[in-house]
Amino acid sequence: MKRGRYIVEIGIGADLHGGNFTKAAQRAVKDAMSRSCLCGLFDIVGMSDPNQMIVEIRVGCSAPDKVNKDEVQAIVPFGTVTTEIVAGGLDVKGVHLSALGEGDTIVVAVAALTVYVDIP
Repeated sequence: MKRGRYIVEIGIGADLHGGNFTKAAQRAVKDAMSRSCLCGLFDIVGMSDPNQMIVEIRVGCSAPDKVNKDEVQAIVPFGTVTTEIVAGGLDVKGVHLSALGEGDTIVVAVAALTVYVDIP
């Protein structure tokens, strides 16, 4: 079987008040998924089970070691999922509002989701 790349989608996520890198990464993955309707997998490729997808997540943020990879990966509901967290993203000074989280740093993550399928 040959593995074919079906779609690559980009998403951006931020945590505006808590400096939570995992939350920003999850939001980036959700953003990418929210623009991806994969109906062609069923209508054109003939897939019958969404768990046949192979999904690669690549997230860039300024503190990769502060991202819980398992929590980010859990956002994707179907398929065999792998996740890589790399240096990237952005931090910028925001405003501290204790009711909304710790710190005054806005953290931004960028995610690329690539969906592959095995083609006979």
